[in-house]
Amino acid sequence: MARRVLVASRNAKKLNELRRILADAGIAGIEIVGLDDVPAYDEAPETGATFEENALAKARDGAVATGLACVADDSGIEVDALNGMPGVLSARWAGRHGDDAANNALLLAQLGDVPDERRGARFVSTCALVVPDGAEIVVRGEWPGSVGRKPLGDGGFGYDPLFIPEGGDTSAAQLTPAEKDAVSHRGRALTQLLPALSELAED
Repeated sequence: MARRVLVASRNAKKLNELRRILADAGIAGIEIVGLDDVPAYDEAPETGATFEENALAKARDGAVATGLACVADDSGIEVDALNGMPGVLSARWAGRHGDDAANNALLLAQLGDVPDERRGARFVSTCALVVPDGAEIVVRGEWPGSVGRKPLGDGGFGYDPLFIPEGGDTSAAQLTPAEKDAVSHRGRALTQLLPALSELAED
């Protein structure tokens, strides 16, 4: 029987990303479930000062509430010209959580007079895995690039339409899911969790 692992998210794209990465690594015996698949529990607000603090808090909450091993991530974009902001505030940069269009519009406005050579940025994803027996692992993935001048593409989510990965001229929203998995910040972080997830599958 497959070992159920909770991903502390309702974002279907995040759940499918981990499912694809597990499949590509040949790891069977794990069933990924999301927050909509388990009884509701009180989720602590994301008040940490770092991605690491937020991811770990979410994973601990999920593991305690459900008794399942829990993976949680906190991710966002750090823009050099804004001294690393939006950072942990990425999802609510424009004031309302998860309003991608407003967040992108505000970021473009804030960078309106910033020249191309100073538009460096990176996507950051910190993933935490907490097992009910108390084991905790926290990993971090980064994806360097820059902020474009207009949204491009209709794939992905968040700031993907504005983010131009290093060495290319297409946005993250123009990549296929497989292309994004191979290079993205979350893909890089989740890949670091594969050894621990493989052990869970064998238990």
